[in-house]
Amino acid sequence: MRILIAEDDSLSRTYLEDFLRGYGQCDTAADGMETLDLYLESLKNGTPYDMMCLDIMMPKVDGLMVLRLIREIENRRHLSAEQQAKIIMMTAIADMEHVDRAFELGCDAYASKPIEIDKVQEVMEDLGLIS
Repeated sequence: MRILIAEDDSLSRTYLEDFLRGYGQCDTAADGMETLDLYLESLKNGTPYDMMCLDIMMPKVDGLMVLRLIREIENRRHLSAEQQAKIIMMTAIADMEHVDRAFELGCDAYASKPIEIDKVQEVMEDLGLIS
């Protein structure tokens, strides 16, 4: 499985990467622009991401905009739901408006911070990424 972790906090990014590395190859990005660059590069190389963890509040381009752009690209490529990346939005914000907006834009799941590994694992199971 190919995984992209988009998180501006280096401690959280490393924590997630250490856990998710057990499930596949992990790439990391520290801001929204880097996330989009890595995503587009993966498509160009024919090695798209299976799963993405996107922080909602990132510098340069926030996670909601990244999510919107990714889903637009997938739709333009006529990717089926099974072919699309599974996207888990992550944030410390308790604002349900952001969470609701993320689901409207097409995220598959939501995880609050601080990240609890067992919750992320449960979400991955629910999405059929692991058994």
